[in-house]
Amino acid sequence: MRQIYKIAKAELATLFYSPVAWFILVVFSFQVGMTFVELIGEQAQANTLGYSWGWLTANLLGGMRGLFTGVQQYLYLYMPLLTMSLMSREYSSGSIKLLYASPVTSTQIILGKFLSMMLYGLVLLGVLIVMVLFAGCVIDHFAFGEALSGLLGLYLLLCAYAAIGLFVSSLTSYQVVAGIGTLVILAALNYANQVGQSYDFVRDITYWLCISGRSGEMIAGLICSEDVIYFITVSAMFLALTILRLNSTRQYAPKGVMWGKYLGVIAGTCMVGYITSRPAMMCFYDTTETKRMTLTPKSQEIMNKLEDGMTITTFVNYLDRDAYFGIPEMVNQDKERFKQYLRFKPDIKMKYVYYYDTVTNNPWLMNRYPGKTIHEIAKEEAEKKGWNLKKLLTPEQIKKVIDLEPEGNVFVRLVERKNGQKAFLRLFNDMEKFPSEAEIGVTFKRFVMEMPKVGFLTGHGEPSITGELKRDYLLFAGAKTFRHSLLNQGFDTEEVSISGNSDIPGYINILVISDMNKALTPEEMAKLNRYIERGGNLLIAAGAGKQDIMNPIVEPLGVRFLPGVLVQKKVDILPNSMMLTAVPETVKELSYHYEFMWLVRKFKVNMKDAVGLDYTTDRGFTVRELLRTDSTGCWNEMETRDFVNDTVVLNPAAGEVERMYPTALALSRKIGDREQRIMILGNGSCISNDGVAGERGVAVANYPLVTGTFHWFSYGEAPLDVRRPGGSDDKIHLSRPDMPYVKAAFMVVVPVLLLLWGVVLWIRRKRN
Repeated sequence: MRQIYKIAKAELATLFYSPVAWFILVVFSFQVGMTFVELIGEQAQANTLGYSWGWLTANLLGGMRGLFTGVQQYLYLYMPLLTMSLMSREYSSGSIKLLYASPVTSTQIILGKFLSMMLYGLVLLGVLIVMVLFAGCVIDHFAFGEALSGLLGLYLLLCAYAAIGLFVSSLTSYQVVAGIGTLVILAALNYANQVGQSYDFVRDITYWLCISGRSGEMIAGLICSEDVIYFITVSAMFLALTILRLNSTRQYAPKGVMWGKYLGVIAGTCMVGYITSRPAMMCFYDTTETKRMTLTPKSQEIMNKLEDGMTITTFVNYLDRDAYFGIPEMVNQDKERFKQYLRFKPDIKMKYVYYYDTVTNNPWLMNRYPGKTIHEIAKEEAEKKGWNLKKLLTPEQIKKVIDLEPEGNVFVRLVERKNGQKAFLRLFNDMEKFPSEAEIGVTFKRFVMEMPKVGFLTGHGEPSITGELKRDYLLFAGAKTFRHSLLNQGFDTEEVSISGNSDIPGYINILVISDMNKALTPEEMAKLNRYIERGGNLLIAAGAGKQDIMNPIVEPLGVRFLPGVLVQKKVDILPNSMMLTAVPETVKELSYHYEFMWLVRKFKVNMKDAVGLDYTTDRGFTVRELLRTDSTGCWNEMETRDFVNDTVVLNPAAGEVERMYPTALALSRKIGDREQRIMILGNGSCISNDGVAGERGVAVANYPLVTGTFHWFSYGEAPLDVRRPGGSDDKIHLSRPDMPYVKAAFMVVVPVLLLLWGVVLWIRRKRN
């Protein structure tokens, strides 16, 4: 150990007495200082303007633009300059012969030089540590745990770069060649995950070998054993290769023996990597304050209940426009989306099945080949794109495995348990595309508990839950590609008829009665009353022209749909298109799903041809107003019906009253040991296909009315609550006027001090 320390000390002395080490330090400090000043300046500017940012530590250090993220991306530029002379200098100057003659082994030489790089790496990180300490002084509750995790990731990355550079330096006596060779190997490791992706075992090995973004999770605050072991084993591999290389120059050995040793080291490293990258072998430590890099407690609770085996099979149709996400080259990246679930249930098996068949979401492709069969289309596409059709199941073969026509033959995952339970995970037509923790969690939740059943009353001209007309309810009830539909948020839906001998099934928890064109018969009303008396939850909605049909249902509850249609004069929007404001107190009491869009982002709910609601509180219900109009400028229009060509005018003589009208009421009462919940809407089209899609050019959000209301109906069981508390590091004690001093400190003072330190050492060496 003493010999290793002496070699490291001598190497550091040589390094710091040369201009290269100081040049790198000065340039590095200026570069990271510039990035740091820009990032913290944005936070200071926000503070000056009165904006409040959450998770200041994460935004400063991680994310797409964070300080540590930037350092990770350009750190590889510095290490070849440092390591290119480690052994090349010894070869070119002839001092290697002195090392061979001294009582030190090849292992001690290499470890000593590597130790010097590790110590120099600490000096580089010292610049970042100064910035972290400064940030800790100006940001309240600065997340030092996340910062230390990120520093650890960067340091391990730096050590791996140093080991690679040391190995390349041992191969040549030319320093420039060593520097370029290091860059070549780093580039190869960055693109290793593109090699052999068509073969499972090779794919796992090359994906593990890839160094690109390897410290990303640690920068984000999650320390994973796989990443730590990766850096240790890769560094050890290149150090071992360097030692073997040095031994081969000191003593003769047959080439076959030497190559066998090289391959043995590489094979051993790959085997360690393969084993330690298995989900069952991984350990995790989340350093974030709110544990945001870990599944929420609700999701963890669900995962802990899934005791038996599970398989997730991804079906990839090569003619699907989303096939790219599941092709063999993308499999390991796709599996990363389930890494947090594998952390809590490592026995989940991931399978991929490839086929071709007609698709519903790629009409452009199908229209390119008019009159051709699906087999002919697939053959031509395969020739153009280089597919191997032999590896794809034909439409006939895939149907023997599973019938995916109800799913449109698109990219879809089938989740299966050993006990036979099955559920689909789908892609959605939105910016996020993939199911989030909420959708995945509620899918798994179906396996461990009975999810709420929603019945839609039918037989009286109600909107259809399978229809695609504007007034229908497909989008909110069962649209497979709409993230916020009941189907994708954990609810089972079906149409319910109460005509003839049919009754409301006992398993129905929530009943939807909306926009009927025909009134209930006395027998049907009796069946509905029995459902209400047993405490069933209800959503009742009706718009203009439906008051007489719907009032017999709501009047026993103490509510009445008022005559007329609500109007309000607005610019560029029809007067019967109401923009409704949520009542903050009710929103906070009922469901958090309302809050973000309606209270935080100030979106409104759009109702066309809505009617006002009148209510009393003497029927045993607690009544809360959820949505209501403005108190002025709104009235119940009794005369005008053509809102495009006519002008609405308030006419009190016709019974039109200008006032604030509630349009959504939440009723609740205690029945036995549970609370009955009823939502009454003065408009049925606001949750229709047209209503949920929203008003173009207007800041409206109707879908929270669905998710929030049914979250309230289900007593919080669905949609899954995946909220996390906000970080406490939300206040920075810097403002815009302070930034010139910060800029001067980190972009001028720190680099200049390092430069002066280097000059002083250089002058002292010259004098000696």
